[in-house]
Amino acid sequence: MHTPIEAAASEAVPRRDFLVLAAGAVTACGAACALWPLIQSMEPSADVLAAGGPVEVDLAPIQPGQQIIATWRSRPIFIVRRTPAELKTLQEPQDTALLRDPDSEANQQAPYAKNWHRSIKPEYLVLVGICTHLGCIPRFEPNPGDVAPGWPGGYFCPCHGSKYDLAGRVYRGVPAPYNLPVPPYFFVSDTSIRIGENPQGSNFEFASIEQI
Repeated sequence: MHTPIEAAASEAVPRRDFLVLAAGAVTACGAACALWPLIQSMEPSADVLAAGGPVEVDLAPIQPGQQIIATWRSRPIFIVRRTPAELKTLQEPQDTALLRDPDSEANQQAPYAKNWHRSIKPEYLVLVGICTHLGCIPRFEPNPGDVAPGWPGGYFCPCHGSKYDLAGRVYRGVPAPYNLPVPPYFFVSDTSIRIGENPQGSNFEFASIEQI
C-alpha cells in the first residue's frame, strides 16, 4: 500500500510524461508552421508554370491537308500535314514572288528549319500560330483562291490582313514584318514530335528569334 508521498510521486510521473509529450507536439507544430513558407517557396512560380515543359504530339491522326492545334508555353502551335501539291507550290515562283523573306533570312526558326519548307520533314509543318504584327491568331486557309484570286493557300490574319504561305512565310506589303516562328521540336518517332526540345546536336534558343 502506497503512502501519501509515494502516491503523489507516482501521479507526478505520468503528468510529467504528458507535459513532455505536449511540449514536443507544440514544438513539432511550430516547426511545421515555420517550414510551410519554405515549402511554398519551393513550388513552381506562375511564370515557371507558364513557361511549361516539352509537349509530345501524335501525328498519326492528321490527314493530308489537315491542320491540328497543340499548345506549348500557352501559345497555339499549328501542325499541318502538307500534301505533295502544297509542297510543290512552296517552290514555285508564283508563290515565292509574293514573299518578303522567301529564304527565311530573318531569325524566325532554328537552323534545322531554315529551308524552303521551314521544317524538319517537308510533309509536316510546325509553327507558332501568332501573327508577327500584333499577335492575332491567323486563319488556316489552305485552299487556293479562297482568300483572294491567285491565293496559293496558307494563313490569313483577319485583324489587319497579313498573309503567310503554307511554310509560314510572310507576304510582301502586309503589316506583319516577319515569318511565323518555328518552335524548337524534334521527331520522337516517324509519327510523333516533341515540341520544346531540339534535335540532338542543336542548341537553338527560342528566345533568340526576332519576334513572336
